[in-house]
Amino acid sequence: MTHTSTNDPTYCEWRLLVAALVFFAGCSGPILRPQSPEARIDLPPMPDVKYVSSYAHPYGMNYVKVEAVSLVTGLNGTGSDPPPTSQRAMLLDEMQRREIANPNEVLASPNTAMVLVRAFLRPGIQVGDRFDIEVRSPSGSDTTSLRDGWLLPTRLSEMAVLDQQIHEGHVMGMAEGPVLVDPTADAKKDPALATRGRVLSGGVATKARPLGLVLVQQHQSVRNSQDIAHAINRRFYTFVNGRKQGVSTPKTAEFIDIVLHPRYHDNTGRYMQVLRNIAINETAQSQQTRMLFLEQQLNDPLTAANAAMRLEAIGDDQSRQMLKQGLSNGDTEVRFYAAEALAYLDDTAAVEVLTEVARNEASFRVNALAALSAMDDAAAYDSLRSLLEVKSAETRYGAFRSLWAMNQHDPFLHDEFLSDQFHYHVLDVPGPRMIHVTESYLPEIVLFGREQHFELPLMVDAGKSILVKGMNGDQITVSRFKANGEPEQRVVSTSIDEVIRAIVALGGTYPDVVQALQEAKNDGALTSRFEVDALPEPGRMYDRIAANAKAESTAPASSDSEVKPASYDISTPLPDLFGRPR
Repeated sequence: MTHTSTNDPTYCEWRLLVAALVFFAGCSGPILRPQSPEARIDLPPMPDVKYVSSYAHPYGMNYVKVEAVSLVTGLNGTGSDPPPTSQRAMLLDEMQRREIANPNEVLASPNTAMVLVRAFLRPGIQVGDRFDIEVRSPSGSDTTSLRDGWLLPTRLSEMAVLDQQIHEGHVMGMAEGPVLVDPTADAKKDPALATRGRVLSGGVATKARPLGLVLVQQHQSVRNSQDIAHAINRRFYTFVNGRKQGVSTPKTAEFIDIVLHPRYHDNTGRYMQVLRNIAINETAQSQQTRMLFLEQQLNDPLTAANAAMRLEAIGDDQSRQMLKQGLSNGDTEVRFYAAEALAYLDDTAAVEVLTEVARNEASFRVNALAALSAMDDAAAYDSLRSLLEVKSAETRYGAFRSLWAMNQHDPFLHDEFLSDQFHYHVLDVPGPRMIHVTESYLPEIVLFGREQHFELPLMVDAGKSILVKGMNGDQITVSRFKANGEPEQRVVSTSIDEVIRAIVALGGTYPDVVQALQEAKNDGALTSRFEVDALPEPGRMYDRIAANAKAESTAPASSDSEVKPASYDISTPLPDLFGRPR
């Protein structure tokens, strides 16, 4: 599709025509009420635009719950024999299907426990994508703790109870892996917390969840379905086996299949919102008139978010220029919404504003970091790296996850998959020493700063059979105890990196390492900052009044803020990149 630039003679003639129409309108009054000092009143009537949102609504944007009854093994006498319930019957059927010998004896062992498994499949998930698993003991169970447990291979499907019978749907995923229980959970003081855990990235999707648009009843027709798909495909396409292909396919008079565009992989909500703001059968003249209105609306904080989204939906050179003009607006909201839209158009001009916002404005931080991660741009990459050095823990880790989303194989991230269990990163960056571990998304430990050491004395457990001990000097002994035989040992320095590697070398799991770090922090042997899931917080509100007062004052801006008072909701969808456990 070709678009008219502002330097094109045709465009200039159109602007003269607009001026003439307004002149002859005489004293009929302003056509559009000004909403800001920069607002213009010399606009023609807004054209009657047919947006996709008027004809169709999204399909597949909900989270789908999948469940199963399964077995956790490897417990240290904290399991139990489950009571004779329908859940136990389901588990026995599954064990027999897998040809497990003596299933009742296995269930009776104190080292096993029947568990309920649950997960939520995000919109647009594809075959092979990973997701977190929730595990808990059923009510009435005598299991006291799931710590050190391993979830056996489990088939996940949608489940429903009909006529007091549990019915399963199609298998949509498989799950397996070590169960991470809160290291601070005490089985005696808080038995509920000790009998639930998570298997990070332990699920693998075996069936893709489709996205689509469903035409509302009064607009259902083959013609409308084709027109909508055509409008979307003029704006978005992907490459399949090297061939250019539109993202939408009209399947029926009421349904259009949508392929998730790679740039929006971590922001499905925004993708569908952009699609719904695409105009159908719009002439070039009508689009030019509409863009005059969007230009004005972009400069008003009350309408900037919607205007930026619609300019992103147009996605041509002229809309980019309008968005770039918004970057120089004196209002933070206007600059942010313009920069966010430009980022999803992969325009370098967005980087400076988004970096400033991510550093200084907590309300927009989630969206700003996600937008930077969606770009294929060297300036965006460099800006994210610069944020790894700041004081704010959530900004540092948010920048790290954004870099990971941008390129998981980036050598700078030093990704190692220790013992095929968890991701391990030692970053050579300045700034405060920090260690970050996750309880969601994927098993991962990140060391911000290479030279980090434990303070002695140190004596902590890493799981049920590994002891980390160093009383004085500059050495630490990591020992794995066995029921029958001499303990296996590794002697290392006080380096946190060396201790982690020694635990893993002795068979320690991700939960074991997290437990050791948590106990060391509680005992004062770990002096580095220790953070768990320090994600940029979604749902914060922007204090527009305070921000305006601050902009008018001469006080310097504070950096690395982590909280903001509530005032106005952020108007664009929350990205999936920083999702917390549901």
